[in-house]
Amino acid sequence: MSNIKPKPMTLFYQTQTSWGSQPQITEETIKLWKHLASKKHWRITQLPNGFYQTEYKDIDCNCDPEKDHCCDKWIDVTRRETINGAESAIDASVEHYSKKVEFLNGPKVVKTFK
Repeated sequence: MSNIKPKPMTLFYQTQTSWGSQPQITEETIKLWKHLASKKHWRITQLPNGFYQTEYKDIDCNCDPEKDHCCDKWIDVTRRETINGAESAIDASVEHYSKKVEFLNGPKVVKTFK
């Protein structure tokens, strides 16, 4: 029998479920990430002050923005001075959310050694 007594855990250690665990992502969040990862759900509008605003289609709208004009709810994201700047912002957002969706499958091997 050992004379070693267990030490109480620190608050930080108690709040961590496991060092290797990832926070659980809700299905609603995953659905939004997949929606934002598709460029067809984005658009650019020109504002009265001359700036360009990037917007994405509301996730609850079932219409196809390329064919239908039924969806009037778009969520504004950012404003840029040029249309090229606005499109670059959309491209960066699409790339960002595409990576998030890709990483939902777990870690990806990027290098192996012999």
